[in-house]
Amino acid sequence: MVTSISDTTMALVLILSILLVFCSGPAIAELTRIDQPTKSDGSLSLLVVGDWGRRGNYNQSLVATQMGRIGEELDIDFVISTGDNFYENGLTGVNDTAFEESFSNIYTAKSLHKPWYTVLGNHDYRGDVLAQLSDAVRRIDPRFTCMRSFIVNAEIADFFFVDTTPFVNKYWTDPEDHHYDWREVSPRETYIENLSKDLDSALKESVATWKIVVGHHTMRSVSEHGDTKELLKSLLPILKAHEVDFYVNGHDHCLQHISSIDSPIQYFTSGGGSKAWRGAFRPNSDMLQFFYDGQGFMSLRLSPLEANFVFYDAFGRVLYEWGLAKVVTRKLFHPAAM
Repeated sequence: MVTSISDTTMALVLILSILLVFCSGPAIAELTRIDQPTKSDGSLSLLVVGDWGRRGNYNQSLVATQMGRIGEELDIDFVISTGDNFYENGLTGVNDTAFEESFSNIYTAKSLHKPWYTVLGNHDYRGDVLAQLSDAVRRIDPRFTCMRSFIVNAEIADFFFVDTTPFVNKYWTDPEDHHYDWREVSPRETYIENLSKDLDSALKESVATWKIVVGHHTMRSVSEHGDTKELLKSLLPILKAHEVDFYVNGHDHCLQHISSIDSPIQYFTSGGGSKAWRGAFRPNSDMLQFFYDGQGFMSLRLSPLEANFVFYDAFGRVLYEWGLAKVVTRKLFHPAAM
């Protein structure tokens, strides 16, 4: 005799399935999250430097000295590195002396003994990427936190660190280019799709006052590399959709601020940590606010209502200041609208 499932049982199964879907909620982004405390007044201060790792050469040591001085003045909470941490070809392994010679022995000021949140650059991908991402180098210097993509949650601000190198076509297709360490990245299409989805989900979930995305490659730039078309196509729409305030990068060896003409996004390049590219200038269609084709770094101070950026040269002189006031609005719940 064949026993059929009763209508009541089928209805219960259907109800449980529906409840499971609603209770599970949206998928949580897979990006690692790090909690970064703010100061007692709820503010943050930090430095941003990129394209630095040259064993102190090309004025890297000079820039580091001034970073230490400004870091003390601002009582910074952490440092952001925008990538290309070790030239020319990344680290050769976890015992590569370049790590200490370009990082630990250079950024010695007490004020710089704070967390360094770091992304990979294209030069880092030319070496042993897994070494740079490993716990072994963190045991050598605990300040150094480098991951492919991750989030720093700092109460008033969420910093989304994005691994931009795999997005750039020429690193995969140009036979004349260098060797790149694509372990844990290939197949490329899957990696990029998953990272884009995770970033989209994380930005959607963020309720922070300030949303800041950090990557190595430029979105907009008037220097040597110019705009990165792959990022404009794949990542910029995600940033616009979720009202990101600032995109911060390195890659071009200069200091610059560009305002978008079609969104509120502000683009900041801090790639002057060592070797600079004098005389490289390529105007683009956005609004150039500031450009300096020399060495230096950037500071950022954030409060719940204001963001203040300052660019410094290799001698610690202020080159440019820019600020933005944030108008925070709350969405009121109206039962009648349900």
